[in-house]
Amino acid sequence: MRRLHVFSTLAVLVIVAGGVLAAWWDLDLRWRPHAIVHDQAAIARSLAGSGWVSPHLSGPVLYVVAHRDCAPCGAFEERELEKLNAAGVDTRVIMVALADKNGQARSGPVERTTVAALWLDRDWGLLQRWLATPEGVWTAPGLVPADGDTARTAVIAAGRQTVADLRPLLRRNGVRMAYPVLVWWTKGGAMHACSCRRAQSWRRMERELGA
Repeated sequence: MRRLHVFSTLAVLVIVAGGVLAAWWDLDLRWRPHAIVHDQAAIARSLAGSGWVSPHLSGPVLYVVAHRDCAPCGAFEERELEKLNAAGVDTRVIMVALADKNGQARSGPVERTTVAALWLDRDWGLLQRWLATPEGVWTAPGLVPADGDTARTAVIAAGRQTVADLRPLLRRNGVRMAYPVLVWWTKGGAMHACSCRRAQSWRRMERELGA
């Protein structure tokens, strides 16, 4: 009987410990950013060499890799960009047109046109106008079409290559390429990143940037 009581007590403790660990994971661990400890220079070069656009603020730098047809990206852009900019964070947004998959296009001609213009002109105002317009309504007014233009098609390819280059480098640090991908440096100079698709992870990023 005593042995049964001991086993019952241990079973309860295991269940309680499992519940505590699950809650810890759900409320804290899963939202923590990943410290980038491998290939820091290569990641920084790939980001800096891309066609990012920003408000050119003097505060800490945050790179945001995103694409247009992406609900978490849209939520981040709507809720976070203005707040971060108000805190002085230089949000360097890298918009890409997703590569084709299995012979099927995952971007439209208007999206490719706009992405190419952003990479070439680095116009923060253009990005703001694009994001403020519903996806099906935006027509890329006044922009040179990317399709059929060799130089602009090459720019689209460069964006896709940036993603291809970043994917294994980030994966080595525990970050999967799920948009939006955020990369930043803490006040202490540590390089952090995450596939930040939920507001819980945004809060951690804000604290580390002092926003």
